[in-house]
Amino acid sequence: MELKTPLYDTHVKYGGKIVPFAGYLLPVQYEKGIIAEHMAVRTKAGLFDVSHMGEIICSGKDSLKFLNKILTNNFTNMYDGQARYSPMCNEEGGTIDDLIVYKYKTDKYFIVVNAANKDKDYKWIASHAEGEVVVEDISDKVCQLALQGPKSPDILSKLTSREYIPEKYYSAVFDAEVSGFKCIVSQTGYTGEKGYEIYVSTEDAPKLWDIIMEAGSEYGILPCGLGARDTLRLEAAMPLYGHEMDEGVDPVEAGLGFAVKMKKEDFIGKKTIEAKGEPVRKRVGLKAVSRGIIRENEDVLVEGEKIGATTSGTYCPYLGCSAAMAMVKKEFSEIGTRVSVNVRGRMVEAEVVGLPFYKKA
Repeated sequence: MELKTPLYDTHVKYGGKIVPFAGYLLPVQYEKGIIAEHMAVRTKAGLFDVSHMGEIICSGKDSLKFLNKILTNNFTNMYDGQARYSPMCNEEGGTIDDLIVYKYKTDKYFIVVNAANKDKDYKWIASHAEGEVVVEDISDKVCQLALQGPKSPDILSKLTSREYIPEKYYSAVFDAEVSGFKCIVSQTGYTGEKGYEIYVSTEDAPKLWDIIMEAGSEYGILPCGLGARDTLRLEAAMPLYGHEMDEGVDPVEAGLGFAVKMKKEDFIGKKTIEAKGEPVRKRVGLKAVSRGIIRENEDVLVEGEKIGATTSGTYCPYLGCSAAMAMVKKEFSEIGTRVSVNVRGRMVEAEVVGLPFYKKA
């Protein structure tokens, strides 16, 4: 049985079309539709309920050492409030999940994990704890609202003081207040736009949602669902667990090598990734050059030979084209390479392009 976030009744009130996703009932879109929501985030602002994500606190004097062992990135030189992205691998180098770690203060870290993996992630992290480390799942106490789009700074500045708005990308203000509600405010997001993610108590979330929507009305804010979240993240070439990565894909071949610090003394999965050497496949972008919408799990071919498969694909509303990400043999990953994608028995011609497809000005 699917769960409801504390904003379920709010989504119904705003006309959300509810669907099951990652064990929750969430809006896939609202009355104006996915394209309108997508364009609002690209040009104005949108508000998402991301309360199905998981939140974990890791604390104790050995917490930094522990995080450096269990995650591929390096967290040694972080300032208070800084956020850092990282994959988390198993012993075989496969990706258990990708997540964000925030440094709250010395010996205390705030970790945000993907919704579908939060129970698995918590068990994995807790079961590997060593030394003086305390791992606590606080997901049921926290709601996450994502205010995204170029007008989001204007909207947020109406509701809080400057000291509570993080100035740098991938940073957060802990112990902030938004419209009188205690929050964590981070400058992060999953859309490729300027935006913020606001962590607030489950009790306060519905009231804060309405306040943000009212404050954003003059800027054209729209409530946004899962559909626009997916099209926006694909335009920005942001990977999604279960698509661009899973426990059978290591983070280097998934294009996440920037967050895999092989010079670190050790981390779980390092030896296997090291032993593999240079990846033989690579995540690439594909842009359709003939008619047809490319979707996920479709064969990619060159002269009739299968060279890989798509991992995500859709029509990109802002760019006005069909695009996809794919995992292909490395020798076919060069920009400009022409390929064919088998879309339900019909070949759609495409070419390899650079990622991301969209980057804000």
